[in-house]
Amino acid sequence: MPAGTTVFALDGSLPAEALFPGDRIITRDGGARTLRAVLCHRLPEGAPLIQITRDALGGKPDQTLLLPPDQPILIRDWRARALFGARTALVPVRRLVDGQMIRAVRSTGLSLLALQFDRPHVIYAGGLELLSADPAPVAA
Repeated sequence: MPAGTTVFALDGSLPAEALFPGDRIITRDGGARTLRAVLCHRLPEGAPLIQITRDALGGKPDQTLLLPPDQPILIRDWRARALFGARTALVPVRRLVDGQMIRAVRSTGLSLLALQFDRPHVIYAGGLELLSADPAPVAA
């Protein structure tokens, strides 16, 4: 997620860049979980991204967001039923591209933040429900 994206934490709604390991983040699947790492990835110019316009998903997100194409997002509206035959679906955001409100764009050298926990969790970020990054590998 880009800097400036708000994330629900026990300390309130905070910008992603203000989070640190040890912070307690609100998750959909298990209450508050301890954040283990915040990783910053600088994207090269021209890297693919998905732009989700504000309110594109039934009043969500609360701001226009840029996400990597493979970022899993939890949807719980007509799209889940129409596209996946389920009440909810966790899908890569690239599967939701409609060319208007959700569209493929190219990076202009943006940095993205990834939040890691002991295991992936669905977090509330920018008004969306996003799957956190995979946990860091443990050294042998």
